[in-house]
Amino acid sequence: MKILVKVFANLRDGREKEQIMELPEGSTPEDVANSLSIPFEDVAIIMVNGRRVEGDTKLLENDTLALFPPVGGG
Repeated sequence: MKILVKVFANLRDGREKEQIMELPEGSTPEDVANSLSIPFEDVAIIMVNGRRVEGDTKLLENDTLALFPPVGGG
């Protein structure tokens, strides 16, 4: 299956901002992070199609996955 993956802020270092990935059926956001060599503990917010989800959510064909690090500021 194909999904669009977007990574933000420091998770983007050395990676594409957006990319289409071919994944096996049943893949999860945690699987995607691992395949991109992003330590899953560095991912604070996971969104699929604009909705917040957990790392073990099953992805579907044509989903858009967004991975965000912890949000800081002050």
